Amino acid sequence: MQNQQEINRLKDVVQQLLDEAKRQGADAAEAGFSIDNGLSVSARLGEVETIEYHCDQGIGVTVYFGKQKGSASTNDISAASLTETVKAACSIARYASADDFAGLPDPEDLARSAVDLDIYHPWAIEASQAIELAVACENAAREYDAAISNSEGATVNSHSGTRVFGNSQGFLQGYQSSRHSLSCSVLAGANDGMQRDYWYSVARNPQFLEAPELVGRKAAQRTVARLGARSLSTRQCPVLFAAEMASGLIGALIGAVSGGNLYRKSSFLLDSLHTQVMPDFVRIHEEPLLPGALGSASYDAEGVTTQARDIVRGGVLESYVLSTYSARKLGMRTTGNAGGVHNLIVEPGERDFAGMLALLDTGLLVTELMGQGINRVTGDYSRGASGFWVENGQIQYPVQEITIAGNLKNMLRNVVAIGNDVDMRGNLRVGSILLEQMAIAGE
Repeated sequence: MQNQQEINRLKDVVQQLLDEAKRQGADAAEAGFSIDNGLSVSARLGEVETIEYHCDQGIGVTVYFGKQKGSASTNDISAASLTETVKAACSIARYASADDFAGLPDPEDLARSAVDLDIYHPWAIEASQAIELAVACENAAREYDAAISNSEGATVNSHSGTRVFGNSQGFLQGYQSSRHSLSCSVLAGANDGMQRDYWYSVARNPQFLEAPELVGRKAAQRTVARLGARSLSTRQCPVLFAAEMASGLIGALIGAVSGGNLYRKSSFLLDSLHTQVMPDFVRIHEEPLLPGALGSASYDAEGVTTQARDIVRGGVLESYVLSTYSARKLGMRTTGNAGGVHNLIVEPGERDFAGMLALLDTGLLVTELMGQGINRVTGDYSRGASGFWVENGQIQYPVQEITIAGNLKNMLRNVVAIGNDVDMRGNLRVGSILLEQMAIAGE
């Protein structure tokens, strides 16, 4: 349940900032105040390694003198500090160059009411309890197989916070949220070869976290499965991205259709609105009001109302991802995406993971990617990878020390299928993705 008294306390501070900005002569202003609290506990080899309590707060204000903009921040909420922070922002704005596209969102775009999205579930967990969970998680991993020879530990995180944002157009809203996670990473050895892998669970509500023993076993299973990995000869073949890796492909697409990259003309999907960018069975949509979801928000970082919408429908790019500023630069209207997308969902297909392997038949299953080899201007893609070689729809052996390469524009158009094995542990929900062909560089 939201603590309205705490939200109102932060609203009072934000309103003070806005009033002070007006008093100092600003034509318009916006301000935000956030407080975060949390506990992080890690255990390694059955012993406590770290216990950290977090309590952070921050205030930021942006002022406008016409089209001149200035920003400043502080973590001191005393009256004198608030006055000085606004003064600093005003001083910066007076010396800044005018930007015709700068300014607050249009009033009609602002959210006028907040929606309870069930994203606040604080976890009343003591450090001793968190230690027990972390140790149980790691023990489950270490006991899974004799090949598990070492551990990077298990970690329990619990965070909750309050955020308020307002502007001089009358917008003043706030909400509370929480995020909890449990993770484990272990190492295995065989025949002088070492492998490492991990697993994690994350949720707004701690009741929805996977059991610590399950997280530990998954981490161990993934690690042991990688033992005996070998390289591949250079070839062209179909590639199946496991669900947790497929999000990177969709993330590259979203980056390419985001306003900042578009108005800077640094996107491989420049001028692609209303054109075919993926096969006609692909739908990618944003659902910002899903109860309890990790990306839910009723307004964006500027206070603009979020809305459910299709970004790709029938494989056609239906919408860009825009903030107020980038929209103005492009002569368009904001899509409510200042700060990013909210619960991006790639519509799943009919096949489960086993079905996707069967469709792959013979080719590469990618379970880990390394490096940042993506050129967002040309779409050229080249990254280190590891995973498994598959024949006749069955995993044959693990592979490592290979590079996969292609061009994102072609890769997106050559998606063969999307699985229903959706990874729910993030703001982007997608199943495994099968690509028709990629270049593999190995031995």
